[in-house]
Amino acid sequence: MKLETQIKMNKVIIFSAPSGSGKTTLVKHCLRRFPQLKFSVSATTRALRGEEIHGKDYFFLSVEEFKKLISEDAFVEYEEVYHDKFYGTLKSEVERTWSEGKVVIFDVDVVGGVNLKKIFGEKALSIFIAPPSIDELERRLISRATDDLETIKTRVAKAKHEMTYAEDFDEIVINDNLETSKKEIERLVEKFINN
Repeated sequence: MKLETQIKMNKVIIFSAPSGSGKTTLVKHCLRRFPQLKFSVSATTRALRGEEIHGKDYFFLSVEEFKKLISEDAFVEYEEVYHDKFYGTLKSEVERTWSEGKVVIFDVDVVGGVNLKKIFGEKALSIFIAPPSIDELERRLISRATDDLETIKTRVAKAKHEMTYAEDFDEIVINDNLETSKKEIERLVEKFINN
């Protein structure tokens, strides 16, 4: 069944946030809590970080491979987040998940989240995870120790811009306390998948 037809029948949950807001932690919590959810692995041209695994965390592609897939119309949506740093959602991933009778869960950047909501409309629950403050976000990125200081400065500047998109999402969860945020996310997800 083609993606356009399936959109009418299937649901997606979109998580977006500035880097360092705790989005990935909350997505992993949802995946443990709700067996009917399945993670959509995005494609990217960025390098692997830490213990990431190709095909599990992301499909790590060269810029040339990514551009070839763009020319083949293989993406639901994609974006060039930084110069030659592409991220995208493969149509094949969404179709595979729906064919298994699961709800797709996305962990995407903010612009990708807005684009996915436009594409999936009422079949999508879009959730923006906000940090308590930009200062706290910077502290988290530094303590993560996965990026150099120049990269962190770039991410913080980008986060300030991304915060302006929060109102474009169905729900905003301020991740000040992780346990409280987990409970709020559980409530939102449960309500959406059971309606």
